[in-house]
Parts: sequence; structure tokens; C-alpha cells
Amino acid sequence: MTVRNGSVLFVTVLLGLTLGTGLLATARQNAIQQRIVDLPMEQASQIYIGADDDDTVAAKPVITQQYPADHPAAVHPVLRWSRIDGAVMYDVQILTRHEEEHEDGTAQNVYYEPLMPLQRTYTTGCQLALPENFTGNTFYWRVRALALDGRPVSEFSNLAQVYIDRTLPATEKPTTLSRYNKGNGTVLLYPVYDWIAIPGADHYEVEVLDDKPENPNDIAPSAHRIDSYAPRYAQQYDQKSRMADRPFYWRVRAVDSTGGPIGVYSDAQPYLTDPAANYGVAIFGDSISHGGGSISYSPTDWEFSYGSYLYFPTVNLSQSGDTSAMSSERFERDVVPFHPKYVLILMGSNSLREGVPAANVIADMKSVKAKCQENGIHPVFLTVPPVNPDNIKKAFDQDTVWNWQSQFDQVNSYIRSQVHIDITSDMADENGELRTDLALDGLHMDPPGKKMMADAINAAWPEITALPDSAWEE
Repeated sequence: MTVRNGSVLFVTVLLGLTLGTGLLATARQNAIQQRIVDLPMEQASQIYIGADDDDTVAAKPVITQQYPADHPAAVHPVLRWSRIDGAVMYDVQILTRHEEEHEDGTAQNVYYEPLMPLQRTYTTGCQLALPENFTGNTFYWRVRALALDGRPVSEFSNLAQVYIDRTLPATEKPTTLSRYNKGNGTVLLYPVYDWIAIPGADHYEVEVLDDKPENPNDIAPSAHRIDSYAPRYAQQYDQKSRMADRPFYWRVRAVDSTGGPIGVYSDAQPYLTDPAANYGVAIFGDSISHGGGSISYSPTDWEFSYGSYLYFPTVNLSQSGDTSAMSSERFERDVVPFHPKYVLILMGSNSLREGVPAANVIADMKSVKAKCQENGIHPVFLTVPPVNPDNIKKAFDQDTVWNWQSQFDQVNSYIRSQVHIDITSDMADENGELRTDLALDGLHMDPPGKKMMADAINAAWPEITALPDSAWEE
């Protein structure tokens, strides 16, 4: 590839928010601009792309939404692609194709020019608002994955052509990403709502409904609204538990800076978390159990949930941001109504790394165990994984208490005296810290880490279920 007229690339550095909504809640989109590296080819005025597209290259996104001539897009197309391991964000190049000609009129070189600035996104999709002065009926695009500091962690995807039909209706409605009740690990007591950002949106309005809306794809609130949120970015962690014997629904619309609607509400998406569904096993804990990771990915990116890799069904009763005291306080409210036979408990990480003494965390664990025993539930504690303070600092700008390792060791010693599953074997590096390849942000496991957790649970589960009730009476 050769380029002309290089320019400086600006990337976005993510900062974390508070534990109150979970570190992953909006970290992916709370950002500041910072110049970090000069990569002239990324915003060159002319880009030459050789015949080097190679589908055997593993580390590049695969485009999953195509717009061929017989199935064109409207003027605000949604672009979609596959996830790349190690990616925190993605840059999308939007290009037009040009040809240089010989004097005799024959084609010489094909090159591409940027149609609009690089599109930075923290999900595997983006919606475009094409420039008003663009009158063509086709454009090209490609996408590349980036690390937290803006370094590429993949090749560019193969170049894709998009055909545009300007006669198609272009009603703005958000493309929702969260899908529930689709297999193991996809039932959450505390839902998370994700969608693809709408160009020009100042903020969004999320509706939680107790039935299907009577006014689908409208701009007015539904009569079935029971709650609402107004997030600035394209994600909302529900702060309330949602349990019922019939589905809830959620939908979202974009709002401009004057408070007016941009388009209409999205299609309403159902989810069901029924205490009477006879879930034999519950997952209980904080954000490590709730799901999500690599800073950008939500609990509804199911590859980031260890429950999705288990051999048996579960209901996930975890809440991002929980301290051990919070877990103990909400146990009767959130766990007991489901009457699971077993509950997989992973708690204490947030408390310990912030300096809460191990003795306090152990006391909270004992409290949870006592509540289990009072309600005929078998608690199965999971050992608490190590953390990586440097990576936590980079990802969330939060410090970790200096003596965290000794405090974690004390808690894990207690856990190993109970009915437990050791999930932490091989998670630590030579310094005793959580391996970066398992958790980019130093805390929340990425898919390799979640698979490791699930593998340990799956291997131990036959032995756990064979234990007599008396094993929990000690």
C-alpha cells in the first residue's frame, strides 16, 4: 500500500466511571481526545489498496452486513462486522473509488479517497450519516480493530462495496444489540441494553415496558412504560432487578440537543426472567459474573459471560458494581425468590482491591452462606481471581490497594475451607497478577478467561452435585 498527503491520526482514550454503575457501564464511551501516534496512511487523501486481501489472515474483522446491488442500503446504512480478540474499539474507513487513466483512456491505477472522517466505534457496528454533498450510489468501507491506546490489533477487513438506493425510506430507529433468552447464560436479573449509536444524537431515551408497546416505532412513550433512562451513550445498565412470570420489553430512541426526537423508537425487544422457571443453578456476584470485558463489551456480548460456556442452564443474578456487602444485602431480595438448588458465588473483588479488609469480606461470605442455609440453597463459592493493578489503572484510572495480594489470599483460604470450585489455577503471571491475555482491563475476564472459569466449573460439577446435603452443614 502507498499513500499520499499523510496526516495525524487522533484516537480516543477511554476512562472509567465509578463502581456505582459498574466499571464497564459507560467506560467504553466516556472519552477524551488525545494525540498518540502519527499514522499517515489512515487518513491519507489517496489510498492505494493492492490485491492483498487474504481471507486466511485470522486477525481481521469479517464484514457481516452486505449491501449488494440487488439489496441496497438506505441513505443511513448500518455497517456490521465480527469481533476481534484484544480489540477495545474499531476505526471504520468510508471511501470512494477512483481510477487514474492512461492518455489513451485505459484504466491505470485504482485508488480510494476518504468520503468522511474515520468513524470511531466501541461496538461491532456503526450507523452512517453520509455527507449531504455525496450524490453517488455506491461507496466502499473497511474496518480495523484497535487496542486501548489506539494501536491496531488487526489488519483491515476486506474492502466492501455498499450500494445506496435513495428512494428507500430512511426512518431513523436504533438498531438494538441486546438479545435475551437465546441459550445458556442469556438470562439476566439486571439487564443491560445496548444499541448502535445514531449519528447526531445528543442522548437517548430508553423505555422499560411491562408488555408490548401499543405504539410500535412511534415517538411517544408507551402506556406500558414502567421505567425510563436517559443515557448519553448507546448503552444502559438497568439499575433495577426485573423478575416476573411474563416478559418485559425494552426499546430506545435518539434525542437531539433541543430535546426533540431523532426518528422513532427501536423495535421493542423482549426478555424474561421468571422466578418460577425452576432454574437449578444461579450465578451470583459482581461484574465478573454479570459479564462483559475488554472495556468495551457488554454483559449481553455473551462470549464475555462464563455462563454461556457452562454445560448446564443458569439464571444470572449478578449485578455489576457489587461490593461484598452489597451482595450480602440483596441476597434475600434477588436470589431467594428463584429457589435455586445451587448458587455459584463469586464476590469480594471490588471490596478487596479498594482496601476493604479480608475479614470484612469473609464476614459477608459467611452471611451469604447462612442465608443460603436458611432457604435450602447450596452455596458453591468460586475462588477470587487475581487482579492486575497496572491494567486497571490504564483502563479505568483507578488505583488498587497496595496489599491486595495478601487480602485476596486470606479470602481464598476461607473459600477453600468451604464447598468451592477453584477457578484461578493458571490465571496469574510470574508476578502473581492477572494475565493480560485473560483480561485486558486487569479485572473483567475476556473470552479466554471466561472459558477458563467455565472449564473449571464444568470439570468439578459432577463432584459438586454428588455431594450429600450434609457437606453444606459444616
